[in-house]
Amino acid sequence: MSQPTSQSTEQDAILRAGIDRSLRHPVMFFLTSGAAWLAVSIFLGIIASVKVHSPGFLSSLSWLTYGRVFPAHVNALVYGWGMQAAFAAILWLMARLSRKECTMVGSILTAGHVWNLGIALGVIGILSGNGTGMPWMEFPSFAWPLLLISYFAIVAGSFIQFRIRPVGHVYVSQWYLLAALLWFPWIYVTSNVLLHCLPGHPVMGAGINAWFRSALLFLFFTPVALGVTYYLAPKVTGRPVFSYSLAKFGFWSLAVIAPWAGMQKLAGAPVPYFLPYIGAAATALIFIPACAAAINTLRTMASAPETMAASPSLRFAAAGMAGLLVLAAAAVLLNLPGSTLRLTQFTLSGYGFDILALYGFFTLSMFGATYFIVPRVTLREWISRRLIKVHFYLSVYGIITVALVALFGGTQQGLGQENWQQPWLGVLDYARPYAVATTFAWCLILFSNIFFFIHLLLMWMRLGRRSSHPTLLVSHHGGNPHGEDGDIDNAGPGHAHAH
Repeated sequence: MSQPTSQSTEQDAILRAGIDRSLRHPVMFFLTSGAAWLAVSIFLGIIASVKVHSPGFLSSLSWLTYGRVFPAHVNALVYGWGMQAAFAAILWLMARLSRKECTMVGSILTAGHVWNLGIALGVIGILSGNGTGMPWMEFPSFAWPLLLISYFAIVAGSFIQFRIRPVGHVYVSQWYLLAALLWFPWIYVTSNVLLHCLPGHPVMGAGINAWFRSALLFLFFTPVALGVTYYLAPKVTGRPVFSYSLAKFGFWSLAVIAPWAGMQKLAGAPVPYFLPYIGAAATALIFIPACAAAINTLRTMASAPETMAASPSLRFAAAGMAGLLVLAAAAVLLNLPGSTLRLTQFTLSGYGFDILALYGFFTLSMFGATYFIVPRVTLREWISRRLIKVHFYLSVYGIITVALVALFGGTQQGLGQENWQQPWLGVLDYARPYAVATTFAWCLILFSNIFFFIHLLLMWMRLGRRSSHPTLLVSHHGGNPHGEDGDIDNAGPGHAHAH
């Protein structure tokens, strides 16, 4: 019995090595270019934040006015970093879980360059004053077909890999990743066609735009981050997923609730009265799938505390799940129809919620995936454990400051807006100290991510410590006996998955 088992283990190792080798360049391209866009986005975010409390900053440069630099900051974060980090995770995870090597490297890399060209032209278009003015869709109208075609070229191989995979169990991670892959084109095509090709009444255009922001957040970025975490938690700890039933409940509740969210942005607008409140209720109900997924994955990680303390991947993934819990609470508190919904609608709170979702949840989860995937595709270990710790602490402390300060500062700003007896400009006095704190926090995050980008670049150049089987950066006792690279299959209901 031991000889066939040994041969099977060796064959699996050869297969995994082949998959990793085939994906080295696409994965590292998307992660590295995404990290570069992340640094650009944060730099633009710092300029926008400074302009909130010091409006005269760079006022002589029309390209860097607040109305241009702020949307450039957000769109670079969403499409430059967020989408490319998601591409890297999807490509690697789907290949590993489908047990198929990537055979479309050339087309993926070509599409990746086109995607980055589209982002660059879009950001330049916004900064030059040619943005559309629709949040998260500010790129000039020529950009969206370019990005859509690139998207299909990038992810087509993942669909094929799943279709021709060996017959067997479909893992929890695959549920979320496949859902994200299918939901994105529905969201993106529907919104852009209705707004650019078949424009209707401007009020309903604003509603479509609000729905797009919410759907992209909850139906693409959220399932990608959860798919990654559902892979990392059992993979690194070597323990089964805490509850398979809870995983199914979380997935289907997200699929049912999330498409209804978004219209709460139109509270008080001349639209059918029930639409904003359906959106508010759906956004508040996101609390259910968010808590189900976060509790499930955190309980899985907590089953191996020594491993969790030692693993960079798990630390970032756990921080991302903690961010998801905070996001779930904020979704409820900001969407109470009788009070906070109208109070915070035009304040910093909306920005705080978006950043909490995009960075405090999604990005931290992607950092966890990055620290796990990169050593496998490069066959090198990370150069500096201390640099990873600095990246972790500055990212976590910085994003806590940005998100919570914006959420609380937006509430105070809303109270100032409700005080009709004072001049409107007096409202700025409520927001100014929170904007200063936000600027400082973004500076910390920029500092950490510059080193993250350099670290990634050095790994792509294969300058890391040579290793044929990447493991934990520090030794540990307990947890997965194979370390972070323990490729144990515990498929089936109620069990962990790996490959």
